[in-house]
Amino acid sequence: MNTLKLVVVSAGLSQPSSTRLLADRLAEATRQSLGDAGRPVDVRVVELRDLATDVANNMVTGFPSAALREALEAITEADGVIAVTPIFTASYSGLFKSFFDVIDNTALTGKPVLIAATGGTARHSLALEHAVRPLFGYLRAIVVPTAVYAASEDWGTAGDDRTDGLASRITRAAEELAGLMGGRAATTEPAETVVPFEQQLAALRSA
Repeated sequence: MNTLKLVVVSAGLSQPSSTRLLADRLAEATRQSLGDAGRPVDVRVVELRDLATDVANNMVTGFPSAALREALEAITEADGVIAVTPIFTASYSGLFKSFFDVIDNTALTGKPVLIAATGGTARHSLALEHAVRPLFGYLRAIVVPTAVYAASEDWGTAGDDRTDGLASRITRAAEELAGLMGGRAATTEPAETVVPFEQQLAALRSA
């Protein structure tokens, strides 16, 4: 069975970053869900903080650096993507948007994507629905139903088992992504060779 490829895009600017922390939690939950289903997965993290200058130069020149090209190719070849951004002024960060502006507009077509975000208060949670989800809808990705938002106060209850807690939302979103990734991989595996009926009939006659 082929190993699935999961690419995690983190647009956190600080180090350490709550955005990266959420990205890692989602990646681990997805890996575990796929593992429980017997599907091995290779996880790669793309830190946009490290590619900020490369993204800006690409927008000006139209040519990606080697590091940026490698990141873009990884997303194009992925079976699933987790995209996490901090929320600034009620929307995704400029670096997050710029990165997806330079990617080929067909790279995410039909690809499962889990969207998530972090912010200072819960008031910004709707940015996932009015900004981030439409972005990936435009790119024709298949966005999982559950979007995960983590405000500062959510981290204090990250380990609880409430149905509306952060841990529960992470698990639910990860299971949705894992299900889509597994289904997508199944449809892209080579089909068995089908022998035409006429050929089978001719073989019977000559036997």
